[in-house]
Amino acid sequence: MISGNVRRAGLVDVLGSAGRTNVQGELQQKLDVLANETMRQAIAHTGRVCVMASEEEDDPVPVDGSFGHGKYVLLYDPLDGSSNIDVNVSIGTIFSVHRRLTADGPGTLQDLLQPGLRQVAAGYIIYGSSTVLVYCAGHGVHLFTLDPTIGEYRLHQTNICTPEIGRFYSINESYYSRWSNGYRAVVRAFKGDGDDGSHRKNARYIGSLVADFHRNLLAGGVFMYPADTKSPQGKLRLLYEAAPLAFIAEHAGGTASDGYRRILAIEPTELHQRTPLLIGSRDDVAFVQDTIQRIDGAAPA
Repeated sequence: MISGNVRRAGLVDVLGSAGRTNVQGELQQKLDVLANETMRQAIAHTGRVCVMASEEEDDPVPVDGSFGHGKYVLLYDPLDGSSNIDVNVSIGTIFSVHRRLTADGPGTLQDLLQPGLRQVAAGYIIYGSSTVLVYCAGHGVHLFTLDPTIGEYRLHQTNICTPEIGRFYSINESYYSRWSNGYRAVVRAFKGDGDDGSHRKNARYIGSLVADFHRNLLAGGVFMYPADTKSPQGKLRLLYEAAPLAFIAEHAGGTASDGYRRILAIEPTELHQRTPLLIGSRDDVAFVQDTIQRIDGAAPA
């Protein structure tokens, strides 16, 4: 349903601002609101989940208990990269699934605030030249492509393995002046500046997290969204973006870090917690992490 509305954007009234902001203070787009409502209505009555949480909602999203309260919780970013909607850049949906911690009845905030290590499944959907679902339930990362003629996802690629060393680095270099010295050194190394050139890579940055991550997952590389002077805690959401993608990256042979800690090991303390993110090929993430720790020192308090 979301894919259909994305493809018809411009023909129906789903482009532009919805005129309000979400809990992060970001201006919501009409498609943000539509995607969020679609996810709620598609999942809330199934009896498989006890509570949900969305990047677009201030509080936990209750579910219809008419069919019982299931043993799972769902966290999702209904439309990642929505600032790119109006210019027809690939955008996506990210989701994370945990088993509930409470015994029964409606789910609680406790059920939602779990570290990524406890995920039982995670995935994302890209609405691009084709609509693609990448999914992991702990036994490999698999890619499905939506066949619009039958309205079903068809298995396209199994057991995706990301290269240990990639060809690309992805970061918004317009924020260079706000980074720490460690991240500046990393980018200079990736440009081939000031060393033997062994870490040189090609810059690729779309500005849509799912699209950048997907390219690097398949071709190899590292995506970086560091903390900076404007966002000292980082900008990406731990539960809706970083943890589910880290789960996929690790099961594909890659890794994810906030620069000092494994993303999947971080214990969340709030629903909309933010984090810096390094994610992608294992050796590339290790190089970035080692460099910033050597230059910037210990993790900030």
